[in-house]
Amino acid sequence: MSAGDFEERVVTVPLRDVKAASGPNRANKAMAIVRERVAKNFAVDEDAVRLDPSINEAVWAHGRSSPPRELRVRAARFDEEGESVVEAETAE
Repeated sequence: MSAGDFEERVVTVPLRDVKAASGPNRANKAMAIVRERVAKNFAVDEDAVRLDPSINEAVWAHGRSSPPRELRVRAARFDEEGESVVEAETAE
C-alpha cells in the first residue's frame, strides 16, 4: 500500500453526552459515540468503521459506569474492494 492510498488523522472525540445515559449503559453509549464521530469525521457510514480493541479497553478502563470525558483516536480511511473503510485505534 503506497502513501497515497490512505488518509490518517488524529481525532479527539468528546464523550460528554455519555453522562446522560444511565450508569450501566455508559460504556456502551461511549462506544457508539466514538463510532458515530469517526464516521462523521471521515464522511462514511457507521458500518464502515472498524474499532480496535484498544478503544474498548480505554473506554472500560474505569469500569462500565465511568468512561473518560474525551478520547483521542487515530483513524485511517482506505479503500477495500471499492468501499471506503475506516480503522480506528487509540492515539497515545
